[in-house]
Amino acid sequence: MLLSLVLHTYSMRYVLPAAVMMGTAPTYMLAWGAWRLLSAVLPARFYREVDDRLYTIYQSMVLFFFENYTGVQVIIYGDLPKNKENVIYLSNHQCTVDWIIADMLAIRQNALGHVRYVLKDGLKWLPLYGWYFSQHGGVYVKRSAKFNEKEMREKLRAQMKAETPVSLYLPSHFFDFFNGKGFTVVICYFFPLGLAILKHVLTPRVKATHVAIDSMKEYLDAVYDVTVAYEGTVDHKGQRKLAPSMTEFLCKECPRVHIFIDRIDLKDIPEEQMYMRRWLHERFEIKDKLLIEFYDAKDSKRRNKFPGKSVHSKLSLKKTLPSLLFLGGLTASMLLTESGRKLYVKTWIYGTLIGCLWVSIKP
Repeated sequence: MLLSLVLHTYSMRYVLPAAVMMGTAPTYMLAWGAWRLLSAVLPARFYREVDDRLYTIYQSMVLFFFENYTGVQVIIYGDLPKNKENVIYLSNHQCTVDWIIADMLAIRQNALGHVRYVLKDGLKWLPLYGWYFSQHGGVYVKRSAKFNEKEMREKLRAQMKAETPVSLYLPSHFFDFFNGKGFTVVICYFFPLGLAILKHVLTPRVKATHVAIDSMKEYLDAVYDVTVAYEGTVDHKGQRKLAPSMTEFLCKECPRVHIFIDRIDLKDIPEEQMYMRRWLHERFEIKDKLLIEFYDAKDSKRRNKFPGKSVHSKLSLKKTLPSLLFLGGLTASMLLTESGRKLYVKTWIYGTLIGCLWVSIKP
């Protein structure tokens, strides 16, 4: 019974972070909605600047839990410029924690409010946040033949027209190895193109990557090729396990995150989609070699790290705790009064319904 209690207590370690992150959603949406109305009579740049600041507050609170609360060590390799830039984060995609990596990098450049995500279309139905991510400049995309290139271009061009600083997180959408068609399809697909089959990363889709870079090439400063490895994902037999889920991460099951960054100038990226496909695959071959070295190196001293110099980048509480206290305090104040509780509940209900209606009509 004692063991069961210990296990239950351990599994509940994610409940407090999840409750706070979701529990402050109505407070955040009310603050944002009030500013959206007030800024209607002001120049658009004022709305965007405050929107980015509000977003910085919320995501700083999120990073309090994912970094300070978990105690995860963030190890950075390569070059992360200190100056703000308009960039695309081109990352390998493993689990639901991956989007946090973009936040981790952005906050270290003081550009957290500028992060926009390319997300799976189904996430637009998230209560409150699904709609808000779209309002903040996020792009929802469908896979394969359902991918709407025109819609994505329009969304990205709107950001450029508004001169919004952008750090676009783009996990390449992958060819599905396990779609019922079997491994033969993969062989037939790659060999005529002369592309290698990869071990630790799936094959990147080129459509969203090409549209993003092509649409924003006059606006971007660079592309950050980001390779992420979660330590502690190899079992006692040396087999790689699944990367941690958000629940597992918040339960402190990931001791260290290793992030390798390669900054690529736009002039070094092919413009035509056919050539970009090969370039993108070559970038993922580099990622694969890095991950093979990380997970499978014969010399145990070379495992669990990327080559080259590294920096243990510790996130200061000064950058996260004030946001937690601010949003948590506002939410607690609202819940202390009967009228505040009613407003809180109505925001959840009506905000979710209006948001779902909005994204169903206007993506």
